Amino acid sequence: MRVDYDTLRKTIAALTAGETDTVALMATVTCEVHHSDDRFNWTGFYRVVAPELLKIGPYQGGHGCLVIPFPRGGCGAAARTGQVQLVPDVDAFPGHIACASSTRSELVLPVFDGSGAVIGVFDIDSDQPDAFTPQDADAIADILHSVFAR
Repeated sequence: MRVDYDTLRKTIAALTAGETDTVALMATVTCEVHHSDDRFNWTGFYRVVAPELLKIGPYQGGHGCLVIPFPRGGCGAAARTGQVQLVPDVDAFPGHIACASSTRSELVLPVFDGSGAVIGVFDIDSDQPDAFTPQDADAIADILHSVFAR
């Protein structure tokens, strides 16, 4: 099953309309994205909780890392640079943090609030190598922007 981004965007918009609680928004986005595509093995947020420090937020899948410093891995790189990290092979990514040995590729997107500050990252892992495309990144970034930057 491949994600239908148009339907996903509309579903998330309907479910999150009027909601302002960040954790509730993260939980809803995670659930909807996770169940939208068979490639998505682990889906979740890491929240900025202190300078240069991420802690796990709402997620779907097996356990995740509890704490990720900005200098480490794809999640840290997305938080540190504010840029999407499209990682076709996690074993070839410098500083990759192996939270789950089954992860072969990942897509990590920075999450910005309405003022443009990074409030976390949205991490999608796959047990398939090279599972994500720039189109996936663009579509999910658009969804995140519509939910968190309002």
